[in-house]
Amino acid sequence: MKKIILLGATGSIGQQTLDVIRANPDSFRLVAMSFGENIELGLKAVHEFKPELVAVKNREIYDQIRLNIPSSCQLTYGHDGLCETAVYHKGEIVVNAVIGSVGLIPTLKAIEAKKTVALANKETLVTAGQIVTDYARKHNVQILPVDSEHSAIFQCLNGEKKESVERLILTASGGSFRDKSRNELKHVTVKEALNHPNWSMGAKITIDSATMMNKGLEVIEAHWLFSVSYDQIDVLLHKESVIHSMVEFHDGSIIAQLGTPDMKIPIQYALTYPNRIPSYESERLDLTKYGQLHFEKIDFDRYRCLKFAFDSGKIGGTMPAVLNAANEVAVNAFLEDKIPFLKIEELVERALEEHAPLFNPTLEDIQEADGRTRQFVQSLIN
Repeated sequence: MKKIILLGATGSIGQQTLDVIRANPDSFRLVAMSFGENIELGLKAVHEFKPELVAVKNREIYDQIRLNIPSSCQLTYGHDGLCETAVYHKGEIVVNAVIGSVGLIPTLKAIEAKKTVALANKETLVTAGQIVTDYARKHNVQILPVDSEHSAIFQCLNGEKKESVERLILTASGGSFRDKSRNELKHVTVKEALNHPNWSMGAKITIDSATMMNKGLEVIEAHWLFSVSYDQIDVLLHKESVIHSMVEFHDGSIIAQLGTPDMKIPIQYALTYPNRIPSYESERLDLTKYGQLHFEKIDFDRYRCLKFAFDSGKIGGTMPAVLNAANEVAVNAFLEDKIPFLKIEELVERALEEHAPLFNPTLEDIQEADGRTRQFVQSLIN
């Protein structure tokens, strides 16, 4: 039985991870977890799974719930609490499903403690890919992808030699507005943006899917996860979300991973790797229901955030951290109805133009660039 540490238990990936654990009580046990502001869902998970250690976002939530948890459960809070949870001594694998750059330090702590990391937190590799991958190699720790696209590539590469890979092909659904023109995007609402045609995801990632920033962040992640150059990464529009990604080899062969748009499948694969166990919860893929699959080239003028991500990744240094920080602030402002949808890419572009990147940055350099960018973008909104 694998003992699981889950960071970000009340988010979309966190909840689906709990679904996988619940469905496989003989395979997994939740020993530690963290959650943010959703107290109702957090307490529900604590009472159902009875983890031994729980971290909450801040002292206020700690004081609010400390008398309402099992006596066998140790409660902690804040950033230190999150890091304490990431290295809990009984845990074997850490599922990092927290949202935002707050997930970076706990990932490094988990690696240092020689925990296998199942990574769903995009910002960890986007902002500090060189540091994290170097750290994982130093401590001989495996980073397993949870994202459906990266899990697909990971599976396609099983048993293959790296030098045989010609390119990685990430597929993209196109998000909520894939059939709208840029002119039509000027007046779209938050409610419309959150209505993803294929996937059930959290609010932030759903907006990122609509701008295609989500795919841009995945491109940067793929660069670090699979040690390939940006020239070896392509993105293909595929609205059915049946083919999750593909790998083309230098003999002309292409291997693709297919499945229903259900995040529980890649989550379970990461938890059971290198083995597979039956999944009775997930719907099986029936290709006859689709009849045909559609593919289109990416229009970088239509999806400008994807272009920003490719460019930031190629520049490197602190530039991807700036891309990520600017996007987080801009998306949050859109979700709060403070800016229109197209303003997101405008704010990201302004931040990138303003920044003079540092190369071979330290963790402190990255955190400083992140903080300055957030202040700058916020000043443009205010």
